[in-house]
Amino acid sequence: MPLQLRRLPPRAPITIDAPARLHLGFLDPNASLGRAFGSLGLVIDTHGTRLEARLAEREQIGGVASEAERERIAVSLARLQAAYGPATLAIDVLAAPRAHTGLGSGTQLALAVGTAFAHLVGQPATSAELASLLGRGARSGIGILGFEYGGLLLDGGPPGDLRQSMPPLLSRQPFPQQWRVLLVSDNSREGLHGAEERGALASLAPFPRQLAAHLCHLVLMQILPGAAEHNFAPFAHGLTELQQTIGEYFASAQGGVFASPDVERVLRAVAAERTAGIGQTSWGPTGFAVLASAREAERALETARAVASALPHIECSVVAGRNSGAAISGAEMRAPHIDAA
Repeated sequence: MPLQLRRLPPRAPITIDAPARLHLGFLDPNASLGRAFGSLGLVIDTHGTRLEARLAEREQIGGVASEAERERIAVSLARLQAAYGPATLAIDVLAAPRAHTGLGSGTQLALAVGTAFAHLVGQPATSAELASLLGRGARSGIGILGFEYGGLLLDGGPPGDLRQSMPPLLSRQPFPQQWRVLLVSDNSREGLHGAEERGALASLAPFPRQLAAHLCHLVLMQILPGAAEHNFAPFAHGLTELQQTIGEYFASAQGGVFASPDVERVLRAVAAERTAGIGQTSWGPTGFAVLASAREAERALETARAVASALPHIECSVVAGRNSGAAISGAEMRAPHIDAA
């Protein structure tokens, strides 16, 4: 008789904690050497996605997920079932950041669902395979690599012919434990996404090759060495310059160097008082300031809240980097049993 894979009992849940990420900038949006984009990013310790999943008699999607997120989960489950065979899951989303704020929530959610499905049915699948199946990582691999590894990440962008959907990991540096990140978000806005994002990218002029070379130089010889040596000033100055350059390039599509003028106002005030690496993650509207210590971050938070005191839609908080990827837990996290029928 053929061997049969015994699935886990319906009441044995699995929990996936997927970390949020900050997209710190592209290196070459115009593919001047044949590879487009190339991304620098950082995984952070809050604003992640957490879900619980189990095999069930009928499909259920609940918890704190919005209607749009429930629809995306249902689409992901349909793709997973088509690829790996029929299995019915009940999923509860226990925590999720607001969508389209630059924290990579779409990739977090897709990979969390895909990872839960693969584990529950005993299907070996890498994060890259799941991302390709679920339509993630076409431009930036930071969310996928962050799910795997955490830390400060650099990817090489997809090849020009797009045969490989996930950009390769070029560098992973542990983010210094003493450094902190001030997040400033505009809750009245969303970042560009979907058709609007594709239209915005198509509308941009070619990115000058000399600027791409300059950004690569900044990343390779200033930002990454600064992190590796815990040398904050060159890291911060390099990151701010990278962000300013990329922000100016995207300004025509998003209305300025920052998508939210109020976020920009808060971050410029923070940077005027101390050394900080400031910028915007992805299309925003969340901006960030990297600070050299928890004490500096608390002082920066005081400045930010003072500037934003008359702006109720501006939210400020301090987070740390996260040097680990997604956490997967549950009593069933053991090798699946193989029974002879």
